[in-house]
Amino acid sequence: MFTERMDSFLCRLVDDGIDVALITDDDTVYYLTGYYDYLHMEFGRPTILVVRHEGGNLLITPSMEADMAEAAARVDRIAVWNDGLGDEWRRELPAVLTGAGRVAIETDLMPPVVRNYVDTLVDGDRLVEVTPVVGAMRMVKSPAELQLARHTGQVADAMMDAGRSAVMAGVPEFEVALATSEAGTRKAAELIDAHYGDTRMSPNIHFLQIMASGGEITKPHHRASTRVMEWGDPVFVCLCGMTSFHRFKLGFDRTFWIGEVAVRQQADVYEVALASQAAALAALRPGVTAESVHAAYAEVIRDAGFDYPFRCGRATGYSFLEKPELVFGDTTVLEPGMVLAVDGSVSVSGTFRAQVGDSFIVTDDGYEQITNHPKDLSDVVVG
Repeated sequence: MFTERMDSFLCRLVDDGIDVALITDDDTVYYLTGYYDYLHMEFGRPTILVVRHEGGNLLITPSMEADMAEAAARVDRIAVWNDGLGDEWRRELPAVLTGAGRVAIETDLMPPVVRNYVDTLVDGDRLVEVTPVVGAMRMVKSPAELQLARHTGQVADAMMDAGRSAVMAGVPEFEVALATSEAGTRKAAELIDAHYGDTRMSPNIHFLQIMASGGEITKPHHRASTRVMEWGDPVFVCLCGMTSFHRFKLGFDRTFWIGEVAVRQQADVYEVALASQAAALAALRPGVTAESVHAAYAEVIRDAGFDYPFRCGRATGYSFLEKPELVFGDTTVLEPGMVLAVDGSVSVSGTFRAQVGDSFIVTDDGYEQITNHPKDLSDVVVG
């Protein structure tokens, strides 16, 4: 799989007249080589994949990761470096870049420390952007990737079921986070054992849980806290940062109430959010533009008298955000094999917000839903 991707990437470099590509985004490094470094720039240690159009790709990575790189990376050569010794990760780059014609980089994803050094080796007029090349490759998923997406959906479903069960009066928010993480980890381990046999890939779900309850509900990226949930509270549970199975990501969220919807206006807002997602899904199919799906969603929200909403959704895969995005201005034509998170949402500043989101595979004649949890109003009153 990784060898095929690298071959395809090389062909695209040749077609675009690119001599050398420097890949520094860890998700793209994994996509092309199968290698991942859990720390990477968080601890100031660059990993750089060098791909040359004539072949002979090179992985530059810290020496402490040498065994992992040797076991996982599908590359021609690995060059390791150590903290404080010689020129560290810079050592290999002059020979690679000096005299090269067009050099492609991921401008927005290259760490500044790496970019600053590259600028000393390559004149600005020789630098080009490689992100569109990689993005185009990653938009339409292979059959193996689609199966991975479905398995990620199973992990997400287990997490949401567990989160729902933990949402009740008298329980602190962090207990919901513990429940989702444990359930997701157990499902991920089950799927890895059954279908992948990869003992290097961790099943552990790790991300700071996005959720909000009660008066915090208007904060869309509030994290699970020690707040104790109460009867009648609305509760937002978002798994968009947590549904990462075997490095594949999805989007998934729900709004719940504990015991009852105490404020009738909240139910009305929720119904509009639900209707906005339904409108987006009615428009979701191959052959339409990404922005047309957003337009259908936005029309429902604005016709109901609410403010213009954030984007309807986004593509996911080995990154939380891929191309296309379901938003005005993105004219990408949807194709079978794309994986998209599609939301419905309404915000009433300082008062209430409701959101419901799922992930879908675009099919030949519509879509396949891969996250599944009840969302009718009567189904989301829990506890």
